[in-house]
Amino acid sequence: MEMELDPESWPLERVVSTIVPVFFGLIGFAGLLGNALVILVVVVNQQMRSTTNLLIINLAVSDILFVIFCVPFTAADYVLPEWPFGNLWCKFVQYMIVVTCHCSVYTLVLMSFDRFLAVVHPVTSMSLRTERNATLAIMCAWITIVTSAIPVALCHSVRIYQYHGRAGTACVFSTEEEVWSLVGFQVSFFLSSYVAPLTLICFLYMGMLARLWKSAPGCKPSAESRKGKRRVTRMVVVVVLAFAICWLPIHVILVMKALNLYGGSHLSVIIQIISHVLAYTNSCINPILYAFLSDNFRKAFRKVVWCGPPPIMTNQQTTKTTRTATGNGTSNIEML
Repeated sequence: MEMELDPESWPLERVVSTIVPVFFGLIGFAGLLGNALVILVVVVNQQMRSTTNLLIINLAVSDILFVIFCVPFTAADYVLPEWPFGNLWCKFVQYMIVVTCHCSVYTLVLMSFDRFLAVVHPVTSMSLRTERNATLAIMCAWITIVTSAIPVALCHSVRIYQYHGRAGTACVFSTEEEVWSLVGFQVSFFLSSYVAPLTLICFLYMGMLARLWKSAPGCKPSAESRKGKRRVTRMVVVVVLAFAICWLPIHVILVMKALNLYGGSHLSVIIQIISHVLAYTNSCINPILYAFLSDNFRKAFRKVVWCGPPPIMTNQQTTKTTRTATGNGTSNIEML
């Protein structure tokens, strides 16, 4: 790849070299800490072993790997004039970015499917929603993504470009071999990691919400039921919007760059950095959206980190706990 940067861009480079490490460092720290806490809470609490929480663990693992292999090397790409890690690591990093991104987003799809079954088919899906089947689905997803992403490693390499009148290196898509198409790569990545999963998630959640808000004939929903439905509806809207908003800008920019429609001005570079930060932030907020917004998960988290005597339960809490323990299980709304 041949690229020339003129001296007018130097002030911007100084700003980038200062801001990027700070923002990407915060994202990396928050992503590792939040997702590690999710894994710790589920592993420590035996009663939290379920299909949903197995998927939450897989999501946390995917996001941790994404933070490890994506955040520091993207930051280095912005700050350093050269790629110091070698050609082999260049291929591996680009491969892992695509793998972990797909594993994270398709775990969200599996979680949406799990919730859809729990709400729309609560009885008939009991034999399907088992830990064994959840583990099998996770393994199949990883195997499919790991093998299908192999061409990503083959089509990336270290290339030389001109930087302030001297040669620099960058880990980029290899356009020298005609067999690889940058446009084809970016468009397929956009469709497979954004459009397709977002469509599936929206479809499943719309079906789930339609079932939740459909009252049985002659049955008036209670105030508690309506409150639970509103809570689930808000959570669903937040989850879908968070994924859609966080990832859309960077996908659009990457496709535009592949089509040579994205400029190289100071503003363009700043927008691209903000878009990268926004996309990577999604891996930090996933623990909040999919775990800490759950009442059951918050209780388990407090149990793990609680250092003093256990909190005194009120009569209302005791009654609710007893009813849950002696009943047939958690209600569809509570389990979400």
